[in-house]
Amino acid sequence: MAKRDAIFPAGRQALYDIHRYSAAIRSGDLLFVSGQVGSREDGSPEPDFAQQVERAFANLGAVLKAAGAGFDDVIDVTTFHTDPEQQFETVLAAKDKVFSEAPYPSWTAVGVTWLAGFDFEIKVVARIPAAD
Repeated sequence: MAKRDAIFPAGRQALYDIHRYSAAIRSGDLLFVSGQVGSREDGSPEPDFAQQVERAFANLGAVLKAAGAGFDDVIDVTTFHTDPEQQFETVLAAKDKVFSEAPYPSWTAVGVTWLAGFDFEIKVVARIPAAD
């Protein structure tokens, strides 16, 4: 069995300690990233939806970076939306900034009724590149 290592972006481990989960788990060369939301520095939701989505992607980027990976290493994406029909174009615009070239990762979008005060969440699986 591959060893599991917890990954935390700089300055955010306390948030995960409070809720008792890891930002990401590395197992072998795979990285399983917990759902990232558009939280401000104090942990509260960004009120503007477009900015909330941008922050969620930025938070995801910080977790990937802490593991030695980046958006190009993402192989599977799951997003959660409180109002998919109204939100999808905004999410696609943010997605296109970080996943701008084929091959794109696989993607599953799920409509939900509750995200603890947030309107968007993104979780991914990535392959960590081999160290040179």
